[in-house]
Amino acid sequence: MAARKKKGNFTLFKIIFVIITIMVIGGFLGGFKFYNTLFQANVNLGDKETDYVCIPTGSEFDSVLNILCEKEIIINCHTFEWVAKLKNYPDNIKPGRYKIIDEMSNNELINLLRSGRQEPVRLIFNNIRTREQLAGRISRQIEADSTEIMNLLNNNPYLENFGLNSDNILVLFLPNTYEFYWNTSAEKFMERMHREYKSFWTEERLDKAAAAGLSPVEVSVLASIVQAETRKKDEMARVAGVYINRLNKNMLLQADPTVVYAWGDFELKRVVGRHLQIDSPYNTYKYAGLPPGPINLPELHTLDYVLNYEHHDFLYFCAKEDFSGYHAFAKTHQQHSANAQRYRRALNRRGVR
Repeated sequence: MAARKKKGNFTLFKIIFVIITIMVIGGFLGGFKFYNTLFQANVNLGDKETDYVCIPTGSEFDSVLNILCEKEIIINCHTFEWVAKLKNYPDNIKPGRYKIIDEMSNNELINLLRSGRQEPVRLIFNNIRTREQLAGRISRQIEADSTEIMNLLNNNPYLENFGLNSDNILVLFLPNTYEFYWNTSAEKFMERMHREYKSFWTEERLDKAAAAGLSPVEVSVLASIVQAETRKKDEMARVAGVYINRLNKNMLLQADPTVVYAWGDFELKRVVGRHLQIDSPYNTYKYAGLPPGPINLPELHTLDYVLNYEHHDFLYFCAKEDFSGYHAFAKTHQQHSANAQRYRRALNRRGVR
């Protein structure tokens, strides 16, 4: 009887031991699985070490999950979703552009996306001629839509806040490299550009503009013409001086690049008589003074060459016949005619029409 009782106790002990062992192993395996779900690498960028993910403003969790899964950034979408909900990420989504590193864990990735620690965009714009080109270029680099940007560029009551209008608004944009957060709105983009514009126009530059008899807007418009006339930095100040001399004498500017702009044909290589007949405020062969707005975005150095224009007696210039990119300057119309005739003959020899 005692032996049977002892044997029964031993059997019960074995059962309890097995149960405890199973529980320990199950707990260990569960903990191991939980640890892996949190901390095991779940980002695979292939042969890239880093990539970028943009989370649009107003995104919900399903949209974020689709972005990560469709781009095949994460390996296991189900574990990411589970950890995201565990860490309450669906209620803490922050828009922006995030730098993703290969082999990040779910925990690391979700912590990054929750934090809002964006990687800024290096926004660049140059070689711009029109508002439409600018809006398109900007919208390809930040979240703001090109239509939203264009609406602001054409909104004169709004532009009055900057002392500008839809004709001359392009003077606000100084070509450079700027850091922006990707989810910058069209309004915030405009405000930042206005700050950069005001920062450029120091007291010294304002004084130089006033001494030349020009407003900052007029300096930018003239600089856009100078930049279209020559890419040679060492003659920009001289070209600017020619136009300022013409303005001071109330002469027509007769700048070919403004006629090209009026036609909207930026592939036009040679301005001839028929082109000069277009009725446009940008046709400086018909209308005196500067056109109503810039014909491109002048570089910072071009603006400074205009502000530091060369004082001389030249009233004319035309491209040199050697096609070097430099110009022949003249004080009289007779001298200019001779220079122009040499250039026309060179164009004819090359068959440029």
